[in-house]
Amino acid sequence: MTFKPAHLLVVLLATAIPAMAQNLAMVNGKAIPSSKVELIVKQAKAQGQQDTPQLRAQIKERLIGMEVLLQEAEKTGAAANPDVKTQLEVARQQILIQALMRDYVAKNPVSDADITAEYNKAKAQAGDKEYHAFHILVEKEDEAKAIISKLKGGAKFEELAKQSKDTGSAAKGGDLDWASPATFVKPFSDALVALQKGQFTETPVKTEFGFHIIKLDDVRTSKFPTLEEVKQQIVEGLQQQKLQAYQQSLMKKAKIQ
Repeated sequence: MTFKPAHLLVVLLATAIPAMAQNLAMVNGKAIPSSKVELIVKQAKAQGQQDTPQLRAQIKERLIGMEVLLQEAEKTGAAANPDVKTQLEVARQQILIQALMRDYVAKNPVSDADITAEYNKAKAQAGDKEYHAFHILVEKEDEAKAIISKLKGGAKFEELAKQSKDTGSAAKGGDLDWASPATFVKPFSDALVALQKGQFTETPVKTEFGFHIIKLDDVRTSKFPTLEEVKQQIVEGLQQQKLQAYQQSLMKKAKIQ
C-alpha cells in the first residue's frame, strides 16, 4: 500500500496526538507524563481535596517547575554527590517499604469484629467514671512525706503543688483535669480510686516518675464516645498492630549476623 503525502500527514498526526495526550508538557524536549498528575491528584483526593481544573493547573505548574530544576541539577552533576546518592537510596527504600505496607494492609484488612472487640475492650478499661485529680510529684520519698505533713497541718495543696516536678500541672495547682483512671499508671490509678472526695493520699505513691501526693476533687459519670466517633482511630491502631506483627515475623525469619 502506498500513501500520498496528504494521507501520510494524516497518519502521522493520528499517531502523534495519542502520544502527546499522554504527556502533560515537554520541557526542553523532555516529556512530563500525565500519569504524574493523576498520581498527585489521587493523593490529594485521599486527603480530602476536590479534583478541580484549578488543582490540576497548580499541579502542572509545579511539575514543570520541578522538571526545570531537575534538569539543571542533572547538568551540574548533583547526582554524583555521595550525600545525594545516599539520600536518593534512602528515599527509594522508604518508597518501597511504604508500598509493601500498603499492600499488606490491603490484603489483611481489619475486620468489623476486630473493631468492635477493640472498642468494647477500651470501653471496659475506661470504666463508667471520670475523676478530677490533683497531684504533686517529687523526686524523693522524704520530700513527699514532708509535703503530706504540711498538708495535714493545713497548708494549701495548690500552693505546695508549685514545687511539683510535673511542671505542666504545677502551674495549675497540680490540676490533672477530668480523666479515666485507665489513663494513669496502675499505682497512681489504684490510689486515686481508693480516695474519697476531698481526700489526699497520706502515704507517698511511688511510680516510675517519682513519688506522688494525690488529691481527689470530684467524681462523675463518664460519657464514652460512640463506636462511629472513634472507629477510624481504632482501625488505624489495629492496622499498626498488624504491621508491627508482620515486621516481627519477617525479623524472625531473617538471617541476622
